[in-house]
Amino acid sequence: MGAVDLNERIVRYGDLVPCRTAFIDAHTPGSNLKENFTIIGGGVSESADQHVHIADTPGFNIGAAGQPPKCRNSLHAHRTAEVFFVLSGRWRFFWGARGDDGEVVLEEGDVINIPTGIFRGFENIGTDYGMIMAVLGGDDSGGGVVWAPQVIEDARDHGLVLGENGALYDTKNGASLPDGVGPMPQLTPDEMAQFPTVTASEFVPRFVARYWDMMALADGAPAPVIAAEGMLADRPGFRVELLREGSIPADSFVTSRHEVLMVMRGHWRVEWDGGGASLGPGDVCAIPPKQIVSLAPAMSGEASLFRVTATDDTAGPTTEFHELPAVLARGRA
Repeated sequence: MGAVDLNERIVRYGDLVPCRTAFIDAHTPGSNLKENFTIIGGGVSESADQHVHIADTPGFNIGAAGQPPKCRNSLHAHRTAEVFFVLSGRWRFFWGARGDDGEVVLEEGDVINIPTGIFRGFENIGTDYGMIMAVLGGDDSGGGVVWAPQVIEDARDHGLVLGENGALYDTKNGASLPDGVGPMPQLTPDEMAQFPTVTASEFVPRFVARYWDMMALADGAPAPVIAAEGMLADRPGFRVELLREGSIPADSFVTSRHEVLMVMRGHWRVEWDGGGASLGPGDVCAIPPKQIVSLAPAMSGEASLFRVTATDDTAGPTTEFHELPAVLARGRA
């Protein structure tokens, strides 16, 4: 691949286009004010109204969720990785069939690698609008999410029906399931029993990384956050590192794989053959392989970013964790 104008592969935080009808709980009180953003790839959105900023995927998807205080994302499960870092705000993540197996609170810069095959949700418990940035495993993000039965029931009570084709239909706006398309089947009690119970003592040490720990480890070299040998050991089809000033040389280098830069704090300067750009908090830059680039903080003061790199690993279940429930492993016909 020849030199690419990376200006065409930068998505600015201020240019993000939200979708407020992305998921089945879009009308459910307590969840109806959330905004979904698909930055690279279509993610797991169920709405035809979702705007995708960069369509081609490098083996994973990049997205974001923005929510006002006390707004939550309902319980759902994934077949591939779902990783978040907190860009702004204070967030409570909870998990389990009813959301009460455990919980953990994340602050700005913290990372959570939610394991596959468990139900999870999250809530903004801060005092202002908050944003979390997401990395989803696989070009197809694992084929969509699986909702807890009570989420589907609550949504139906408020006019939203999820079809077995994965599309969302708003009966309040006159929509209905097309001929030949039935509603998405709910998980049965026997299927729900396949999901493991995961305690906080099992979850937090393995799947949560704190910002200032990562910053300390990034002194002189990128901090391996999610990798086979990382702070959060896993092989989800991508590698996540935290960079700060001095983590990499300021000299130019050639990318060997797809890399995505996601700025956490400060301002960074990325330069390439024929151009350059400054990146600020919340900005995302997708760099293809075989590009000559350089990267360094653009100003004095605290600067950090997450670098997500494609790997040869296949997107799939969390490494050395509970087996994926059979209903997720085989999908639902």
